[in-house]
Amino acid sequence: MDLRPDPAFGALADARAARAEDVGAEPPYVLIEPFKRTTSLVFTSPHSGRRYPRDLLMASRVGLASLRRSEDAYVDELFAGAAAHGAPILCAAVARAYVDLNRDPTELDPSMFMEHPGVLTATPRVQAGLGVIPRIAGDGQEIYWRKLPVGEAERRLSVVHRPYHAVLSNLVEETKADFGCAVVIDCHSMPSAARGPQQPDIVLGDRFGASCHPSITAMVEATLRRFGYRVSRNTPFAGGHTTQTYGRPNRKTHALQIELNRSLYLDERTLERGPGFKRVHADMARLAAALAEAELHRSLA
Repeated sequence: MDLRPDPAFGALADARAARAEDVGAEPPYVLIEPFKRTTSLVFTSPHSGRRYPRDLLMASRVGLASLRRSEDAYVDELFAGAAAHGAPILCAAVARAYVDLNRDPTELDPSMFMEHPGVLTATPRVQAGLGVIPRIAGDGQEIYWRKLPVGEAERRLSVVHRPYHAVLSNLVEETKADFGCAVVIDCHSMPSAARGPQQPDIVLGDRFGASCHPSITAMVEATLRRFGYRVSRNTPFAGGHTTQTYGRPNRKTHALQIELNRSLYLDERTLERGPGFKRVHADMARLAAALAEAELHRSLA
């Protein structure tokens, strides 16, 4: 499998190249800034990181191909066009298999650690092995051949999770200061398997209206349907830590999750870009343009 990044995507290339390195050597994120911020939109891609720390690979009982099944592969590329429309884009650089940036830092599975981690938040995601430090890979295999010291969880949160969310929090506050509100578009992909014959192309998650003004969700849905996509809301994905944390419509902050069906743009077996990649890439740029042109801050601030 050719893991070389496409050089056409410039600043993202190093962060996307699937490789081993010592965590902390570089920032755990890539922030793509527009020439000038002209919109209340902030785009995020918390699961597209492709840097695999050496300590993860050494502790893992599965190979890189298995670990990569957790990636939202190339989602950062698909939404990179938003920068041309005045919106910053915050992308993970470190792999989701190491730290899941769309989880609360207390979503830890105590069965993974030699000592009890302390304050925990028990959720179905943790029970499924998909907490902030994942126990299983995207193909369902157990990642680790032994339990981890509890200090490992704190170290990963310190060098990956907290810096990413500090940047995102700053982006939200700066955007609110500039435009009176912020609209976070949290970008993901979902596997096509087991979705049934009427599976949606795209799922919008606004936590059933709690994280985002309904007008934004309706606008995104109508735009995507106009582009020819089958769109559903909140099923099977209503939103995660990002929408729950930053989606506060009563505080002028809105958060909407977008899940793209991977079969639209990806060969899910090889993780290579598929023939639909160019279309989806162009359509996500068109979506960003439509949202920017709507000047959401004028009606929401």
